[in-house]
Amino acid sequence: MNTATAHLLDAFIAPIKPKLGFIGIGHIGTTQMQMLMEEHIADCCTLYDPSLDAASMAAAMQSGITVSNSLADILSQDLDGVVVASPTAMHGDHCIAALKTSKAVFCQQPLAPTVAETQQIFEAARATNKLLSVDFPYRYLPGVETLKQKVAMGEFGEIYAADLVFHSAYGPDKTWNYNVSTSGGGCVMDLGAHLIDLAIFILGNRDIKQVSSNLMQRGKALLPPYEATEDYATAEFLHGRTRTRLTCSWGMHAGRDAIIELRFYGTLGGASITNVNGSFNDFEVHQFAGNRREKIARATGEHGGRALIDWAKTLCSTNRFDPDIEQIIQVADVVDRIYCR
Repeated sequence: MNTATAHLLDAFIAPIKPKLGFIGIGHIGTTQMQMLMEEHIADCCTLYDPSLDAASMAAAMQSGITVSNSLADILSQDLDGVVVASPTAMHGDHCIAALKTSKAVFCQQPLAPTVAETQQIFEAARATNKLLSVDFPYRYLPGVETLKQKVAMGEFGEIYAADLVFHSAYGPDKTWNYNVSTSGGGCVMDLGAHLIDLAIFILGNRDIKQVSSNLMQRGKALLPPYEATEDYATAEFLHGRTRTRLTCSWGMHAGRDAIIELRFYGTLGGASITNVNGSFNDFEVHQFAGNRREKIARATGEHGGRALIDWAKTLCSTNRFDPDIEQIIQVADVVDRIYCR
C-alpha cells in the first residue's frame, strides 16, 4: 500500500468529528469548550448565551465559531449535539428542546432541579433515542473503575458504611445559584450530588431508604419547605445495606481550597478517594486492610472536562440513547429527599 492510499484509507475510517453547539457560556462552559478544542475530537460551531458580551468573548477563542441570537436559532442549525450550561432552572426546557430537534445532549450537573424534571428529560432522551450525559467527572478519575470492580468482586466484603465529604472554601460566582427557584438548592445540589453519584456508581444502584438531613445557612438552621439555599448540610441515608453519611458546604473555613473525600468501610476491607493538599484536581485512591493502606491510583491535573470528552468521543461513533444514564434519576431522588421534596 503506497502512502497516498494509506492516507486516503485513514481519512475514510477516521471517526467524523461531531458538530457541537453550546447553550450557556459561563466559567464552566468556557473551560469545557477549551478542553474540547485541545482534544480535537469535536467541532465547536456555535454558541448561545443571553449575554452577548459573554458569547462574543467565548466565540473569539477559535475562528469559525458563530454566535446564535436565540435558543431557536441554535437548535435550528445542523448540529450533532449541544452542551447545556445554562442556569439549572432552564436545563429541562433546553435539554428537551434539543432532544426534540434530534440533537444529543450533554448537560452540566444537575440535570434538573427535581427528580420529576430529571425523569422528564430522561424520557425525552429515550423517546428520541438520543445520547444524553450529565457532567459527573469524578467517575472518570483514575482508579475509580478499579475500585468499582473490587467492590463488585467482594474484595471488601459487605460495604456497611460510607462517608461522603465535600467542603469548598468558595461559593458559586453566579447570583442565580443562591436562589432556590433558579438553582434548585445549595451546596447539596452543587457539591454533594457529585459524591452521591460517585457512591452509587461504585456500589451499584440499590434501594434508598431512611433519608434524613439538616441544612444551614450562615450558621442558622433552615426548615422545610426550603426557600433559602443552604451553605452547610449533613444527611444520612441507607443505600441498600450501606449506611451513608454526607457532609458538604460552601465557603467553609477549612484551611485549604477544598476537602473532598469518599470512604467505604466493609467487613473485609475499606477504600477511599481523597483530594490531595486541598486540590480540586489532584486525587488519590487507596484500599485498606486493618491499619495497612495501598495506593490504587493518583490523578493529577484538570479533570472537570472528562465526562464531556467521553460524551464527545461516544458521539463520534453513535448518537443513540444509552440506558446507563438512568442512574441520574436515583441521584436526583436522593437529593430531592434531602430537601424534603
